[in-house]
Amino acid sequence: MSTIDVAPDAKAEKTWFGHPSGLTYLFGTEMWERFSYYGNRVLLPIFLTGYLLLPGRAEHVIGSQAIKSFFEWLFGHSLGIQPLQSAIYGTYTALVYFTPLIGGFLADRFFGRRYTVVVGGILMAIGQFMMTVDAYFYIALGFMIVGNGAFKPNISTQVGGLYKPGDHRIDRAYSIFYVGINVGSLLGQIVCGTLGEKVNWHYGFAAAGVGMLIGTVIYLFAMRELPRETVRAKTDKTPVPARAPFMRDDWIAMAILILLFIPGCLFWATYEQSGNTIEIWTRDYVDRSVNLGFTSFTIPVTMLQNVNPFFIFTLTPLILIYWRRQELKGSEPSAVTKMALGCGLVALSYVFLAAVQHFYGGQHVSWVFAVAYFFILTVGELYFSPVGLSLYAKAAPPQIAGFMMAVFLATSSPGNFMAGILGTYWTGMDKVSFFLMIAAIIGATVPVIYAFRAPIERILAKRRAIENGNPMASPHVVEPPG
Repeated sequence: MSTIDVAPDAKAEKTWFGHPSGLTYLFGTEMWERFSYYGNRVLLPIFLTGYLLLPGRAEHVIGSQAIKSFFEWLFGHSLGIQPLQSAIYGTYTALVYFTPLIGGFLADRFFGRRYTVVVGGILMAIGQFMMTVDAYFYIALGFMIVGNGAFKPNISTQVGGLYKPGDHRIDRAYSIFYVGINVGSLLGQIVCGTLGEKVNWHYGFAAAGVGMLIGTVIYLFAMRELPRETVRAKTDKTPVPARAPFMRDDWIAMAILILLFIPGCLFWATYEQSGNTIEIWTRDYVDRSVNLGFTSFTIPVTMLQNVNPFFIFTLTPLILIYWRRQELKGSEPSAVTKMALGCGLVALSYVFLAAVQHFYGGQHVSWVFAVAYFFILTVGELYFSPVGLSLYAKAAPPQIAGFMMAVFLATSSPGNFMAGILGTYWTGMDKVSFFLMIAAIIGATVPVIYAFRAPIERILAKRRAIENGNPMASPHVVEPPG
């Protein structure tokens, strides 16, 4: 059997701020879940390298020797503290992005979204609290990976279920929901990061656990406001509409989007250094002292991680205005060109770090340079990630639109794993060389992505012609010879 969401009757709909009241509950649930996840994640690199993996502590963690042996077998050589940390970080974040594929399937086919979300929230809260006991570290990560897989895909899906087909409010609803994601990540990194780094590691993880519990409780209160789930039995014989056959343009579009999976993975492999090796660089190579004349203080390592979500907030409306002005002038780049520019900007951010590191040599660099790096990186992200979602939605053959969207989202999983692998080279390489290596990897994707601009634009132009009433432009209409 499978489950589907049924939007509530419009006459009985309770609204807050012009949207179904369930959206507010889902906003709060997702905000606290992101508070929990990012609050935990921001601590991992410095917690592992500065505490848990040090001799005298690592031996007391259940499964530590087995985990270390596995990664050393995988890489073919012994791993020091920082390379092992990077391998753990990369594998953890990769699995966090992979398990939602399983969680979404199980919820759709067997358990229902509500039950799966509650179970996922409880598992993640258990994992966060287990992080306060060093011996349970790897077990705790397992709980959080499984819990995230159950929780993450089924919350997002229920947002759409609040609205009936054709309801114009749904686009704004997802924008509101996305704000909750970023608010949660920002607060989680500030609260949990500061507690963990400045007070006690375990206080930071405990705060993340409290956040997850709050999110789960909010969801339980939301039950009456969320879409009803109806079960469709396996024996349901309701006919399914026939799909249009694949034509030449469909095959071309699908092939291009699948090939873009590789640049997508490399984007996240390099971008995610910002939460891995860049956090180590911030701790060890950046002068974080601030002197205001009347007072002075040192910026916590974890606080600089908040620069990225801050720039997402502030730069998104400015970039949208800039694109709108380009559109009015007829000079707005295509989606593929924007994605190539995004990768180029990420490459530039690491070239910038290499230049700064080379200029300063072995000295500590100003925290201002770290902020400048995050500025360039965030602009690159805004040119690549949301634009990529839009491209896959527009260019994917309608028959497999959902699958192709999943292909794009799935780039985060192998990308994060590769980020962990690349991070293992941090300790053994000169830092200028390391940053240039990362820049070269993402820079190589720019011409590859740009090469697909012409065929994708041709296909999208045909689809626009169809929407404007030209049936002969349809890839499913055979044009007469001559």
